[in-house]
Amino acid sequence: RLKHTLSPSVTHKAEQAQVPSLKGREDLRDLCLVTIDDETARDFDDAVWAQPDQDPKNPDGWHLIVAIADVAYYVRAHDEIDQSARERGNSVYLPDQVLPMLPEGLSNDMCSLRPGEDRACLAVHLFFNPSGELIRYRFCRALMRSHARLTYTIVQKVIDGVPCRLPQGVSKKFILTLYKAYQVLRAAREKRGALDLDIPETKLIIDEKGNFQYIGIRQRFSAHELIEEFMIAANVAAATFLESKNIPLLYRVHDKPSADKILALEKFLARAKVRVKLGQEMTPHILNDMIKQASETSYGSIIQDLILRSQAQAFYTPENIGHYGLGLEKYCHFTSPIRRYADLIVHRGILCALGVKTSDALSQADTHDFKDLSRHLSECERRATQAERDTQGCYISLYLKARIGEVFDTLITGVAKFGLFVTIPELNATGILLASHLSGDYYIYDDKNLCLIGRRKKKKYELGETLRTKLIKAESHTGSLEFILA
Repeated sequence: RLKHTLSPSVTHKAEQAQVPSLKGREDLRDLCLVTIDDETARDFDDAVWAQPDQDPKNPDGWHLIVAIADVAYYVRAHDEIDQSARERGNSVYLPDQVLPMLPEGLSNDMCSLRPGEDRACLAVHLFFNPSGELIRYRFCRALMRSHARLTYTIVQKVIDGVPCRLPQGVSKKFILTLYKAYQVLRAAREKRGALDLDIPETKLIIDEKGNFQYIGIRQRFSAHELIEEFMIAANVAAATFLESKNIPLLYRVHDKPSADKILALEKFLARAKVRVKLGQEMTPHILNDMIKQASETSYGSIIQDLILRSQAQAFYTPENIGHYGLGLEKYCHFTSPIRRYADLIVHRGILCALGVKTSDALSQADTHDFKDLSRHLSECERRATQAERDTQGCYISLYLKARIGEVFDTLITGVAKFGLFVTIPELNATGILLASHLSGDYYIYDDKNLCLIGRRKKKKYELGETLRTKLIKAESHTGSLEFILA
C-alpha cells in the first residue's frame, strides 16, 4: 500500500533544517547554474552549467557541472526521516497529487534549488573531449545559488530562435552553450548505440477541485533530452568514481531482451517489411535501425511499442550487469535523491569516497543489506509505477465518461484471443474491442501473425490498422474503456 501521510515528528524535524555554512564546501554561488524543469514542477533538485573547457590540453572540449541537492546532509543514516524515506523507496507522482518520499520541508524547501537562495549541493565537474568522451571528473560538496528557474518550453524557444523573455541574469548565449554541450553528448550516445525510443506520454493536469485543466500527449523537446544527457553523464561519473574507490553501490541495471520476446518482435517486423537478419543478437544499434526503417511506414508507432514491450525491466542491484538500453557498462542513479532513495545511498557513498567521516556518509555496516535493499527499492518503484499508471487510467476514463457514444479514429495496438486493444492516439487512451462485437463472422486468433482472422470471410484485424470505433463504456473506478466498430 502507498503511504499518504508522514508522521508529525518527521515533518517537524524536516522543518528545522537550515542551510549549512561554506566550511568544507566549494563556493559555486557566482556560477550561472540554472534549473530546467516542466512548468508544473514543484521541486528542483538538479542544476546545470556548461562552458568550453579552458584546459589547452583539451581543445574544443567541454566542462559541465551538474549540481544536485545535498539531501544526505539533511537525512542522516538511520534517523527518523531516513527510516521513513527508506520505507517509501521513492516519491509517487499521481495526476492529482504527489506522495513525496521526503517531507515538504526538505523536498520543497531546503533541498529545492530555488533561484536566488543559497542551497547545499553535491556537484560533479565533468570534462569531455570533442567526441563526447568523459576524460575526467571531480565530485565536491558545495554551496550554490540557482540563477534562474527555466522551463523546457523557454529553453526550446531559445534553441529554435523563437523570441522569448528570459529571467534576469541568463542570456540566450548561455542557453545555446548548454545546447552545444548537449549536442556533443548526443553524438556520443548515438555512436555507442543507446536505444532511441520515442514513446508518447500522457500529460494530465488536474486542479485542486479535481477539474481537468489539460489532457493530451506531453510535448517532448530537445530541451528534455539536454537535461537527460547531462544527468546520464553525471550518473556514469558517479558509478565510475565509486568503483574506482572500491565503495559498494546500488547499480541501475537493464538486461538485454529475452530470446522469446525478440522472436515475437521479429515475426511482426518481417510482416511489416522491416529488414532484419533473423537470429542475430539484437543490439540497441540494430533496434535503432529498425525504428528508423519503421518511421517511414504506417507501423512506426506500433514497432516502437513492440520494441518497448520486448525490453527487460530495469532494476537496482549491488551486482553490475550494465545498462543495455543506454549502452553503458556501468550506471547508477545519482541525480534525484529528493525522490529516489537509491540516489541517496549513492550520495552517501560519494561522501565516503570524498573522506567525509560524519553520519551523512556511507558506513561499511550500511552495505551489508544492499541485496535486500535493492530488492525493496525495485519493488517500491514497480508499485509506484503501477499506481501512477492505474490512477492515470482512472482519470482518463472519468474524462471520457462524458464522451460515451462518440466516434474515434483508433489504432490497433494489441491483439488477443478475446479481441483487440485499440488506442485513441491524441489521448494515448487504450481500451478493448471484444471479438464478439466483430459481427459477420467468427474470429480466430492467429498468434504467428498477431491478428484476428475471420473463419469464413478471412477478414483480418491486425496491429497498426486504423479503425473507426465508438466508445460504449468508460468505468472510472477501474480505468477501463470499451469500444465497438462504428
